[in-house]
Amino acid sequence: MYKMLSTIIYSGIKLFRLLKIEGKENIPYNHRFVVTCSHKGWVDVIILAIALYPTPVHYMAKQELFAGKWGNRFFRSVKAFPVNRENPGPSALKIPIKLLKENKCVGIFPSGTRTSEDVPLKRGAVTIALKANAPLLPASFQGPATLSDLFKGTKSSVVFGKPMMFDDIKKMDKNEQINEAVRLLEQEMRELEAKH
Repeated sequence: MYKMLSTIIYSGIKLFRLLKIEGKENIPYNHRFVVTCSHKGWVDVIILAIALYPTPVHYMAKQELFAGKWGNRFFRSVKAFPVNRENPGPSALKIPIKLLKENKCVGIFPSGTRTSEDVPLKRGAVTIALKANAPLLPASFQGPATLSDLFKGTKSSVVFGKPMMFDDIKKMDKNEQINEAVRLLEQEMRELEAKH
């Protein structure tokens, strides 16, 4: 399902020139990585995946989306996996780390919510990247907030920063490591936002 949908959407967006991508040379193709992005609505989930095409993105998504037979089947078919945001258990780390060890791309929206406000980044994305020793690719999205705006032809842009490995902070204790990695990621994502 993922390959079919992404190919169709990619072809349409490319045909109508609806997406501008900056920093595509920073994408670590054929290599495992965590990609993070600002999160304002459903459109940025779709556009980020298209910006990374043909690399499939395994998105971490709130478990409520998987409620019911059809919701569960659909979201798993598009490579999403559930996480309990209120009470994250071991699977919140275990599943994405396993995917990264299989040389796959994991997508996380570190603000943890869809919002137009500036909210502090949650620790999950950097924790997973550090534990898996995988590069973290920061990204910023600007464009339509709704699918209807996308279908009307509103253009989008995605800016990718350079992959972050946090080598300089690995001598810190784990809690300091994570706090510093979050700070560096927040700084990088603010700089990417300013490039639109």
